[in-house]
Amino acid sequence: MSGTSSVELTTLMPCLNEAETIEVCVRKAKAYLEKSGVEGEVLIADNGSTDGSQGLAEALGARVVPVAEKGYGAALQGGIKAAYGKYIIMGDADDSYDFSALQPFVDQLRGGADLVMGNRFKGGVRPGAMPFLHKYLGNPVLSFVGRLFFDIPVGDFHCGLRGFRADRIRELGLRTTGMEFASEMVVRSSLAGFDIREVPTTLDPDGRTRPPHLKTWRDGWRHLKFLLMYSPRWLFFVPGAVCLAVGLFLAAWLIGGDVALGGVVFSQNSFAVACFLTIVGSQLVSVAVIAQQYATLTGFRPHTERTRWLERTVTTDRLVVFAAIVLAAGIAVFSSALAVWAGSSFGDITNPLVPRVVVAGFTIIVVGIQMLVAAFLVGILRIPHS
Repeated sequence: MSGTSSVELTTLMPCLNEAETIEVCVRKAKAYLEKSGVEGEVLIADNGSTDGSQGLAEALGARVVPVAEKGYGAALQGGIKAAYGKYIIMGDADDSYDFSALQPFVDQLRGGADLVMGNRFKGGVRPGAMPFLHKYLGNPVLSFVGRLFFDIPVGDFHCGLRGFRADRIRELGLRTTGMEFASEMVVRSSLAGFDIREVPTTLDPDGRTRPPHLKTWRDGWRHLKFLLMYSPRWLFFVPGAVCLAVGLFLAAWLIGGDVALGGVVFSQNSFAVACFLTIVGSQLVSVAVIAQQYATLTGFRPHTERTRWLERTVTTDRLVVFAAIVLAAGIAVFSSALAVWAGSSFGDITNPLVPRVVVAGFTIIVVGIQMLVAAFLVGILRIPHS
């Protein structure tokens, strides 16, 4: 719950040992409020500082709330809960963002935006403000992945300076406690259909002499992992569909015998690889369906027309029937090969097609069993519970 007081804007800064820069950040935020005439507060979400950051901020008129749970996301969640403002603009307390230049964010929020993202690449990254890997690899790649997976119209997915309507973000029930909180806020806002806008902002070199809390590879992986886990389509379905399509095509192409192409012979081993791709592809597609079901049933992702169609179409009963048909087909294919072998009194197999038919039959049987398991797992997930 938010505080009992009410103002238009809360300027929120997560803080962990920022004694070198907290004062200048608070001064800039206070100066903006005074100059713009916006009724607001400066709120510091302190994550256990031991360098006196809290006292420095309070001496300048900021309100400090302690957040015991460690982590960037945990500190921000604590600050969002404690904020008095209708709108919140959050930013790091290391003097890398200019808290005296918040008017573009306020204008967009007053104009109806739910979330306003800063874009450092449009506003300018000062020399030395962003490590090379972050500027040319990490941020561009993760921003591209975010746009691809979730169709989010922002060019700087991980800008730390952003504004939002407090009530809208609170209703999302954000959960992550680490640096990936920045990704969760954008992704969940997009999935909920929020009005997301973007304004240029600048990034300056921070004013600290100590190393930053952000760890390039650890936190980059946490962001990427979050984006993948929130998108079963791209994590499971798309790779699975590709494997399944390639596997089925190659299996159909090679079932009749070896094929020579440009001096390369695709033989029995190639056919086995095709069957393996088919099994892997069908398994990934099944996992995608199950993951999507779990995500919507638990509120991890909101319902959409696509997920509602999936729930209506992919039922346990239908999947069981289809799996039974596939399983019966696999047994029939395998039995045909067994009959040929029996015709030779179970001696040497002279027909080169028989081993392929055996592998094909086993492949279809495995796919059928996978589908049967997936069918009942979907059913288990849909069992009503209080």
